[in-house]
This record gives sequence, C-alpha cells and structure tokens, in this order.
Amino acid sequence: VQLQASGGGLVQPGGSLRLSCAASGGTFSSYSVGWFRQAPGKEREFVAAIRRSGGHTYYADSVKGRFTISRDSAKNTVYLQMNSLKPEDTAVYYCAADRGVILSEIRNKDGYGYWGQGTQVTVSS
Repeated sequence: VQLQASGGGLVQPGGSLRLSCAASGGTFSSYSVGWFRQAPGKEREFVAAIRRSGGHTYYADSVKGRFTISRDSAKNTVYLQMNSLKPEDTAVYYCAADRGVILSEIRNKDGYGYWGQGTQVTVSS
C-alpha cells in the first residue's frame, strides 16, 4: 500500500487543521493506521492510531481531547482533525499503516511497515 499525507500548513495557536492520509494499492480498511510526528532534533513520536478491526482509537496524552483520528473507508483515507493547536504541536506529521500491528504495539512506530512522506505543521503567531 502507498500512503500520501497532506493537509499541513501554518496556523495560529488555537487554530485547527485536518490532515489526510490517502492510501492506494490496498484495502485500507484492513490496515491499522497511525499518525506520528517529528520535531527538529527530536525522535518521532506517536500521536494517534485507529485499529483495523473495530475502529478503536488511541491517542498520546499530549493530544487527547484536541485531536481526533477517523477513517473513511469509501475514500481509502484516514484523517487527523487537530483543534486547539499549540506551538509545541509544530512538527512533520507522518501517517503509517500495517495489517499486523498488535494492540500492545499500536503506539510503537516500529510496528508499522508502510509510511507516507510527511506533511509539515507549523503553529505560530
């Protein structure tokens, strides 16, 4: 499966953005999908994930209540709605997918075999 992340940009603190992760070459609904982000000089960190079966969602504590991950199976797309953005949310955001992610590894980037190219999110006034 090939992944294409989009929707990043420059937004003021308190603003919103919606990131999209569009898939081609596979049945996206059979993949668990995660969003990760990487700020300059920092390691790539987990943001949110949605499981392939049941659609259960998981969030990092730092974004819980502000970000929402969702899936549109008809469009083969997973979204990350980001509200109440803060300067510390500034990073390159990546989507990742895999069929074989187990629950205990849902937050681990090493559990995902397919990655998109990343989209820059900058939160600044």
